[in-house]
Amino acid sequence: MDLLSRIAQVIVPVFLIVAIGWFYGRRARPDMTVFNRITLDVLSPLLVYAALADRSFRLQDHGPLLLGGTLLMLGCGLLAWVVARAFRAQPRSLVPVVMFTNCGNMGLPLALLAFGPEHFGAAVALFSISNLLHFSLGMRITSAHAATRELLLSPLMLATALGFASALTGLRPPAMLLTGMKMLGDAMLPLMLFSLGVRLIALTRSGLALGLLGALARPLAGLAVVWPLVWLLDLQGAARGQLVLFAVLPPAVMQFLLAERYRQEPEKVAAMILLGNALSVLFVPLGLALGL
Repeated sequence: MDLLSRIAQVIVPVFLIVAIGWFYGRRARPDMTVFNRITLDVLSPLLVYAALADRSFRLQDHGPLLLGGTLLMLGCGLLAWVVARAFRAQPRSLVPVVMFTNCGNMGLPLALLAFGPEHFGAAVALFSISNLLHFSLGMRITSAHAATRELLLSPLMLATALGFASALTGLRPPAMLLTGMKMLGDAMLPLMLFSLGVRLIALTRSGLALGLLGALARPLAGLAVVWPLVWLLDLQGAARGQLVLFAVLPPAVMQFLLAERYRQEPEKVAAMILLGNALSVLFVPLGLALGL
């Protein structure tokens, strides 16, 4: 009963905000373009840098977890390629959907609620590693002609590089500036959940069957890969729980933007991502039950 109560305390606030976004989106049909751009270009970089540059975050303490996250993404990508060949799906469409999780707008709030502020820096580090791989290897998988320079020089990537540099060298801005960055960056968490809810209004019946393969392959591949990694890396406590949660998260919403940009079956990718995020109501509690 205590475990069920802990899971409820984590997922109910998250899905409540998503539900509010969905109801508002159904009613108002808002244009989220500017909203999402501010989140991506201002709030996300500030949250990432403030968490990585925080004095309580020690990069060397999270090496096994970050290695586990990297291997998890690569292992899921390999399994996705096998699934794509078996079901005659386009690997360039399916593989990135399965490799990269929604570890920003869903993963970060879940990690904060489940493991507390003292372990939030590790969740941000996982998010940062995922972004680095997504905007390099993930883009190359999506399109052989992808130019990574523009996205690698984006505010989020620069904030990630500066954050890791601060964590490694100990050079940080004054505490009063870091506090201001953190206050603004913290606003990203509920705003991204709200935005995710608005996006879910695009899920239609015609996309259900089309997106089911990717929607199920994402968390199932994560579960298949994460247990050997937990054992091999001897992850314990919060690190173990964070990697298990990372493994069952739904597909990254960002992948739809990349698929649309490079014309890689965007309608199929959208169906996988939207259905995968809808099904997270089943897989996230499972991941929390296994990880807590």
